[in-house]
Amino acid sequence: LAKAGSQVRSRPSSCKCPGSEFPVLDPLCPFHGYKTSGADALEKNQELEFERNKERFAFLKWGAQSLQNMLIVPPGSGIVHQVNLEYLARVTFNQSGLLYPDSVVGTDSHTTMINGLGVLGWGVGGIEAEAVMLGQPISMVLPEVVGYKLTGQVGQLVTSTDVVLTITKHLRQLGVVGKFVEFFGPGVAALSIADRATISNMCPEYGATTGFFPVDEQSLSYLRQTGRSEEKIAMIKQYLQATQLFRDYNNADQDPVFTQVVELDLSSVVPCCSGPKLPHDKVPVSEMKTDFQQ
Repeated sequence: LAKAGSQVRSRPSSCKCPGSEFPVLDPLCPFHGYKTSGADALEKNQELEFERNKERFAFLKWGAQSLQNMLIVPPGSGIVHQVNLEYLARVTFNQSGLLYPDSVVGTDSHTTMINGLGVLGWGVGGIEAEAVMLGQPISMVLPEVVGYKLTGQVGQLVTSTDVVLTITKHLRQLGVVGKFVEFFGPGVAALSIADRATISNMCPEYGATTGFFPVDEQSLSYLRQTGRSEEKIAMIKQYLQATQLFRDYNNADQDPVFTQVVELDLSSVVPCCSGPKLPHDKVPVSEMKTDFQQ
């Protein structure tokens, strides 16, 4: 951006990125350092992945056909955490009439994304995950549970990214490493499942083991939106209500007892910028000029 009345200097046309026709000041542009092979890059990447991992995929396919209770999602189906959110997550398991809450441990730190749908999950090491797959229990120290109360409404110009960055910075300052964070309060009801999943997905950035959002009507609407059957949704709601795991965020009588409670008024969130490497270094847009000059 240039000040009013100032002269805008054009970039030298002789300097171009290797993979682009756009002139730039710096010839070592990181965005065009490697030219893609074309519009079919995705398909070629998948072909290469199948070629390199053919034996592994064949073994996994055999396992899915030969073993009970095993489902393999083929490569190229999307980001694994999003596939879990939109398709794999059960929320409530029904094993021959025995109902119990869904949970997951994954070999990736962003496994926590599924907490946005009310499924308790977090990342573990490969050996622990393999043990769980073989039916072994996973042990852990009983964690502290921090209650994060959301109130108010998000402003008209505020995006979900602004909310996520504000919460991330707040929780880093609070110090929640090794703890569970559970979100509650009337402000949660206004957040979509996409917003909740994004907040939960940022667990590695604010250090908590999980960022959990209990199931509510919004969660059931998302299950319906992503193609789960009405019969399953009715079963989930009935079970969670019977076990007092279903939440009405506007009913303060349902708020649990936490180790510690902190609060954020969503109306106090302002448009901000951050990252990409340090998402907790949040700077309000109104202060960007001053921050940049410093």
